[in-house]
This record gives sequence, C-alpha cells and structure tokens, in this order.
Amino acid sequence: MLTVNPQFITDKKGKKISVILPMKDFEAIMEDLEELEDIKLYDKAKKINEPSIPINLAFKEIEAKRKSK
Repeated sequence: MLTVNPQFITDKKGKKISVILPMKDFEAIMEDLEELEDIKLYDKAKKINEPSIPINLAFKEIEAKRKSK
C-alpha cells in the first residue's frame, strides 16, 4: 500500500485548497493510476466479447498497412 505524506495549502479561512506531494509520492500515484486505467480498459474489452486475434498477427497486420501507404 502506498503511503503519502502530503502538505496542504489553505485559504485565509483554513480551508484546504491544494496539496503538495513529494515527487516520489506523485510518481507512485501516477503509476498506480495508469495501471488502474489499463485494468479498466481490459475489463471493458472483455465485456464487449468481440473476437480477438493473437498479438503477433495484429502486429503483422499493422505493419502491412503501414507498408501499403
């Protein structure tokens, strides 16, 4: 589990309006968000239940389309 050590910027009334994070914490959060987005996209693709092709065949098709342009 990620442990973050935020600092807060407050307005004149003491209301938190911004957060300051160490770069390592920010980068870790961004990596986790990217991984979560990948998981969501994978789950969405599985629900669609469309036929799929092996990745090596997909790359071959993409390369063939590039060469034909």
